[in-house]
Amino acid sequence: MSKNKIFSSRWAFILACVGSAVGMANVWGFPYKLGANGGGAFLLIYIFFIALFAYVALSAEYAIGRRAKTGTLGSYELAWKSRNLGVIGKILGWLPLAGSMCIAIGYAVIIAYVLKALFQALNGSLMSVDTSTWFGSFAFTPYSVVPFHFIIVAGTLFSIFLGAKSIERTNKIMMPLFFVLFAILAVRVALLDGAGAGYKFMFSADWSKLGDANVWITAMGQALFSLSITGSGMLVYGAYLHKDEDIVDAAKKTAFFDTIAAFVAALVMIPALFAYGEDQTAGPGLLFVTLPKILQDMPGGGIFAIILFTAVIFGGISSLQNMFEAVTESLLHKFPSLNRALVLVILCVVCFGIGVNMETIAPSDTNPATTFYEVHLHNWGPWMDLVSIYIIPIGAVLGAISWFWILRKDELLDEINTGSAKTYSNAWYYIGKFIYVPIVLVLCGIALINKVAF
Repeated sequence: MSKNKIFSSRWAFILACVGSAVGMANVWGFPYKLGANGGGAFLLIYIFFIALFAYVALSAEYAIGRRAKTGTLGSYELAWKSRNLGVIGKILGWLPLAGSMCIAIGYAVIIAYVLKALFQALNGSLMSVDTSTWFGSFAFTPYSVVPFHFIIVAGTLFSIFLGAKSIERTNKIMMPLFFVLFAILAVRVALLDGAGAGYKFMFSADWSKLGDANVWITAMGQALFSLSITGSGMLVYGAYLHKDEDIVDAAKKTAFFDTIAAFVAALVMIPALFAYGEDQTAGPGLLFVTLPKILQDMPGGGIFAIILFTAVIFGGISSLQNMFEAVTESLLHKFPSLNRALVLVILCVVCFGIGVNMETIAPSDTNPATTFYEVHLHNWGPWMDLVSIYIIPIGAVLGAISWFWILRKDELLDEINTGSAKTYSNAWYYIGKFIYVPIVLVLCGIALINKVAF
């Protein structure tokens, strides 16, 4: 394997994986769900599932990728081949891979919106607009962010031109800055009058929520997809990991920093919302209407708007890198005669060509301050419904079953223990097989039956 396909160190690998995990699920998903599910009680449940999923599920995806030495398609083939069913694995792998590509197409539209917001923060115009009207002016208008959209898609694809090497270099810059910028915002928000009520809300647990099944299900889904455990993306980063690296330890560190990112985002958003008397359950409206409105009233708000949107773009691009890399590596594995540059150009054309027709995310006769957040809180139209309700949950289930029920136990444990500082045995494996897999099946069933997007 070439140097371009191996991360230079464990921390380079962790930064890339944290970059993949950190994104919209952290920036608005976690604060919104924390606000909507009673604060501290939800936080405790969420941390429990983060620890469980990182320990077995994320570790397994890293291990399978490293053992297969490639991404999604080759990893499923490897797992099913251990049962002499490699042809099934070759077919199944395409669904979670399609999930990576489909979510990248929709995700790029969101980051294009953020880039537009950053541009207007830089020229100062964002500080003088009515935020609801401003958001509606491009969210409900066809082809309104085309230049920003193209910059995001082409720029992200260019940033993975050298594979692991360029992903590593960019994340060494973006991820530390992401944390630093959000920390600066958190300090500024802490100085706002009334912010204390937000902290009280976050850290005071409504213990009655522990008996609410919906809170547990929401926390499960948020933890699973915050860690990017979708049966695809993390496989390719595992493929770029040295054999002497401790996989479970790397998974724990990825989960730790991903949780810190979600928590820091909540420390910015929830206290700010309480300080200004805004709704803490506003979902995507937090980023495009509510927070800009708050920043307009805050001394130095223009500077902090630039900081906010820059940090969000870093988190978004690092997530897009993983989605695109998962597709690129699998296509090159399946069709080795293809040139990497050609594959990236094709992905750019496909992603931008389809995504540009998704830039209008709600009909123009809706009220951007209310209906959009109620109807589109978790969805990006029919496309993102398809991805988040069907493709991603089914992909997560296919991955879980393939790693813990199809791949032979001795093969998985051998890879988990390669490079490990301690020996993991049947206990680790059975937690994955009999606890994690049923949880994913339940989540998938809820998504499919109730049409719920996590």
